[in-house]
Amino acid sequence: MTATDYRIEVDGDREDAYDVRFAVFVEEQGVDPDIEIDDHEDEATHFVAYADGDPVGAARLREPEAGVGKVERLAVLESYRGQGLGRELMDAVEAAARRQGLTRLILHGQLRVVDFYEHLGYEQVSDEFEEAGITHVKMAKSIDRAEDSSPSGRR
Repeated sequence: MTATDYRIEVDGDREDAYDVRFAVFVEEQGVDPDIEIDDHEDEATHFVAYADGDPVGAARLREPEAGVGKVERLAVLESYRGQGLGRELMDAVEAAARRQGLTRLILHGQLRVVDFYEHLGYEQVSDEFEEAGITHVKMAKSIDRAEDSSPSGRR
């Protein structure tokens, strides 16, 4: 399967997003299931990636402060990693953030995937810290509408 075989839905089915997140964070990484669903679910925009109709990736975006978006819960099922889906999900999140008028994105990236986010233009802006029992760093990226090259962002 190649990256072009994926379909990403903005405001995707939350249950599908939860299925992917539970498989990755709870089952694979051992995150406490009681903290995987939190109080920010209703305020977030959920992204779900599908392959052949099955949910295989997820992410969410929310605006914790004016003009700043926070990318959270980026997850790709293990058998679909390394095929460009994480980048496609991040492209969709960034395009949606631009459409919402956000100018900066932040995220808490697990240490093992910092290189992935750096390749997408994010910079580490904190020391290491623990979240959900996993070492993370805060990362940030400035965005602007002119950078949006997604089909819905082209003019």
